[in-house]
Amino acid sequence: MKTLAASTLALTLAGTAAFAETHADTSNVNSLQMTELRGDLIRSRDITGGEIYTLSEAGDEWSPNTGYNEIGVNWNEIGEIEDIVLSKNGQMVGIVAEVGGFLDIGDKHVMISTPDVNLVAVDDQTFAYVTRLSEEELEALPGVDEGFWD
Repeated sequence: MKTLAASTLALTLAGTAAFAETHADTSNVNSLQMTELRGDLIRSRDITGGEIYTLSEAGDEWSPNTGYNEIGVNWNEIGEIEDIVLSKNGQMVGIVAEVGGFLDIGDKHVMISTPDVNLVAVDDQTFAYVTRLSEEELEALPGVDEGFWD
């Protein structure tokens, strides 16, 4: 439960600039006030399992501070969000992505840092990430299997 709360808070605090401009400031929210901000909060379970898209072949410009309200028509799906990575002080530092392979055969888990991903609302309850990196660039990153975390 502590991890879920930390993940939720970290995701809220690490939102994009567009999110921050159009939604309530959550930087100094106490526990009681969190219920009032229900529409501005995201749970980690609404992100994990979501898709990862790349802009590398779409010709769209990349900015680490761009907020997206929908999946771009020219974006390519290149992976799945496996996990959210937090620092020990609770800040979101990246995501673990599953890339490559077919039907979970030959896939690879890699970390993508927060400057290389932007959150995208798919609908009111699910989210995806978009990255500037290509599938080939992600597959070239070091793998982070379960032994990596020990």
